[in-house]
Amino acid sequence: MPLTDAQWARIEPLLPNRTPKRGGRWREHRQVIDAIAFKFQNGTQWVHLPDRYGNWRGVYNRLRMWAVDGTWERVFITLVAQADADEDLTWAVSVDSTIVRAHQHAAGAR
Repeated sequence: MPLTDAQWARIEPLLPNRTPKRGGRWREHRQVIDAIAFKFQNGTQWVHLPDRYGNWRGVYNRLRMWAVDGTWERVFITLVAQADADEDLTWAVSVDSTIVRAHQHAAGAR
């Protein structure tokens, strides 16, 4: 599901400049975010992204680059702060058991 115009208006100012340090201009941020959302909503592999999103490597590289440089964290913190200020924040916490680690003896191993 692509971003709505209202969602994009909140996110766009929080993203970095579209001119990378080297090379040409990046693909549109909105299209890349839509591709990332599509990948995680559908559980598809990167190589199976639809052609309308461009080369999957570019999408993956932008996802990783923004994770490393703190862009995703900055976007999340700002959006949560805006939602809290608008009193439009409800919390739902979910823990995926694949990330909860237990010592081997917790499972009865010797």
